Amino acid sequence: MAETSRRASQLNLGCACQFLDRDKLCAELSREPALAELCPDLGNSRPHLFSASSVFVSPAQVARMASVIHAVEQLAALPAWQTAVGVPGRTGPRGGLLGFDFHLDDADVQLIEINTNPGGALLNVALARAQRACCAETESLLTSAGAWPQAEAAILDVFRQEWQQAGRTGEPVRIALVDSAPAEQYLYPEFLLYRHLFQQAGWQAVIADPAELVWRESGLWHAEGRVDFVYNRLTDFRLEEPAHAAIRQAHAADAIVLSPHPQAHALYANKRNLALMSDPAFLDSLPLPEEARQSLLCGVPRTELVVPARGEALWAARKGLFFKPLEGYGSRAAYRGDKLTLRVWDEILQGEYVAQRIAPPSERLVPQPGEAARLKLDIRAYAYAGEILLLAARLYSGQTTNFRTPGGGFAPVWVLTGS
Repeated sequence: MAETSRRASQLNLGCACQFLDRDKLCAELSREPALAELCPDLGNSRPHLFSASSVFVSPAQVARMASVIHAVEQLAALPAWQTAVGVPGRTGPRGGLLGFDFHLDDADVQLIEINTNPGGALLNVALARAQRACCAETESLLTSAGAWPQAEAAILDVFRQEWQQAGRTGEPVRIALVDSAPAEQYLYPEFLLYRHLFQQAGWQAVIADPAELVWRESGLWHAEGRVDFVYNRLTDFRLEEPAHAAIRQAHAADAIVLSPHPQAHALYANKRNLALMSDPAFLDSLPLPEEARQSLLCGVPRTELVVPARGEALWAARKGLFFKPLEGYGSRAAYRGDKLTLRVWDEILQGEYVAQRIAPPSERLVPQPGEAARLKLDIRAYAYAGEILLLAARLYSGQTTNFRTPGGGFAPVWVLTGS
């Protein structure tokens, strides 16, 4: 293990120092006027959204993450991959910002899953700006807190690139950020930040429930006017629900730019893809550079589809496996094998699941009342076109990330200097 990776691990496990300046965080969030009213109450309404602790990683770990992300992009560009995942002839925009979730393993990293509508990007931009040294010895580390100074501009540029890749010229007139009952979503504060970002770019921006959108006159309409760009935060990835018919029709008619779109989810985020990405025989059949092949085989835990014919073998090996639904999101209906009951196992066998080799998360020492506790952590790389725009961490206890753990939540990632 590289020396800097060892140092990052030592800091994560041995330094309980906290860096968050909550007043500064509230000031950052309150650049959006609506959040100026919400921010003081976030401690009550969302007490575990932000952690006061930071997470440390090494340049080697970042490089490993970058190599896996680049390999995934190379894979997605191959016609054979597009055919394998059911979207032959990839067209239009890439599909927006991606979230690559990693567990750290010494100097190595393990890709746990990919998300096409990853939450938290702008919240983590604000969080990274709200850090301060907790003692003189950590003053020099603050230089790393500015490791993502262009992240906000880069995130906005993702939407511009999506617009251009769809064959549009100029700029969007009106963009709608769409989710079901958006004001009730846990990450609603981020929706407000996105609205502010779009408005600062000169776009008209609305936050809308799908029921507020209507397909008529060959266009998608909101009460405030015609919509030409939809930032899609729905978890109905194929837009199959009746409530999403207007968006589905507008997308099919190319009346809007939709990002992310169903094709992007099929290319990147369906859990079935993890089985292909970690299958040596399948990768050997593709015209994939050897470096990319090795990055995937080393960086994606072995995953396979759960089928009844493999039921007995998978049950016997369950303690080393994590079971995830193909269309799942946010860790819903996902199970550690060692926690399975026979009733749940039967549901898994009858459903559509993958079994992924468990890649244990690393840990972060976090102060708590009485004494410090070790929380699990994962790293989310927000990326576009194979390039990392921002890194953030999530701290939690329990089976999966949950934003219900005292001391947990989103945490900034500091990249140590050295090799």
